[in-house]
Amino acid sequence: MPYTTEEIAKVIDGQVVGDAKAVLKNFATIETAQPGDLTFAENEEFFARAEQSAATAIIADKRFSSEKKTLIQVPNARVAFAKALTLFFPDKKYPATVHPTAVIAATAKVDPTAHIGPHCVIGERVTIGARSVLQSGNYVGDDSKLGEDVNLFPNVTVYPRADIRNRVRIHGNSVIGSDGYGYVKDGPIHRKVPQIGNVVIHDDVEIGAGVTIDRGALGSTVIGKGTKIDNLVQIAHNVQVGEGCLIVAQVGIAGSAKLGNYVVLAGQVGVAGHLKIGNEVIVGAQSGVMHDIPDGGKWLWTPAQPDKEVKRQVLAIQRLPELLRRIAKWEKKLGEIEGE
Repeated sequence: MPYTTEEIAKVIDGQVVGDAKAVLKNFATIETAQPGDLTFAENEEFFARAEQSAATAIIADKRFSSEKKTLIQVPNARVAFAKALTLFFPDKKYPATVHPTAVIAATAKVDPTAHIGPHCVIGERVTIGARSVLQSGNYVGDDSKLGEDVNLFPNVTVYPRADIRNRVRIHGNSVIGSDGYGYVKDGPIHRKVPQIGNVVIHDDVEIGAGVTIDRGALGSTVIGKGTKIDNLVQIAHNVQVGEGCLIVAQVGIAGSAKLGNYVVLAGQVGVAGHLKIGNEVIVGAQSGVMHDIPDGGKWLWTPAQPDKEVKRQVLAIQRLPELLRRIAKWEKKLGEIEGE
C-alpha cells in the first residue's frame, strides 16, 4: 500500500524536509532502491550512499540535510526504520477459524477469535486467548494457558502446564517445557529426578527457532516481560530471566541461574548453574560465566571478567613474544659472562 512522506512521518514521529506529498510504494535497501522507494541511513557513510541512490526519500537523523532528496528527519533512524517497515510489510492476518485436521480436547477453551491451523493438537483443559494463532503442526499440552495475541509458528511444542502470557511469539521447532536435565547417581545408574514444574513466559516475549526452555524441577522456569531470545538457545530448569533481556544465538544457561533486567548475553555465552547476574550486565560472545556478576558493566572471556581487565591481559599477551626475545637475549649474555 502506498503512503505519502507526510503520512509516514506521522507514524514514525518524524518531520518532512522536502516534498511532503511524495508517494512512496516500497521500503528498500540503498543498493536496490528505485524511484518511489523509501530507504534509511543511520550514519554519514550510509547517508552519502543514500543520496546517490534512486530512492525518492530517506529516513535520517535530524543532523542530516540534503539538496537532492526528500528527508524524513527523526530522533533515531534505526527506531524509525523498524516502525516504517511495519507499514510496508505488516504481519500476516489470520482468520478466526479451526482447521478440520486440528484435534481439540473437549475440555479445552479456545476463544472464537483464535486461529487453529492444520494438524494442531490441543490437550485437556487448555485455554487459548483472543486472536491467538497456532499456525500448523503445534502441540499444546494439558492444562496449558495461552493469552491474547500469542503466535506459535509451525511445529512449536508446548508441554503441559505451560503459562504463556500475551503477545508472545514463538518460532518454528521450539520446545517449551521439556524435562529439565535432572539425574542423581544411585549406585551404577543415573536415576531420573521427575521434573514436575512448569514454564511461565510473560508478556511481549519473542522466542526464536529451535529454542528449548526446560520446565522447573519443582517450581517454574520464568522468562520476564519483553525479553527477546534468539535461535538455538538452551534455558535449563528453574532459570529466572528478568525483563527486557537479550539472549543471542547458542547461549546456554544452566539450572537455577538468575538473570536481572536488561541483561545481554551475546552469542555462545555459557552461564553456570545457580549463579546470579545483575541488572544491565553485558556478557561478550563465547564468554563463560563461572561466578556471580553484580549490576552493570561489560564482561568478557572464560572465566568472565570485567572487560577492562581482559583488555589489559590481551595487551600483555600480545607483548609476550617480544618479552621472550629480550629474555633470551639476556640469558645468552649472562651465559657468556658465567662462561668467562
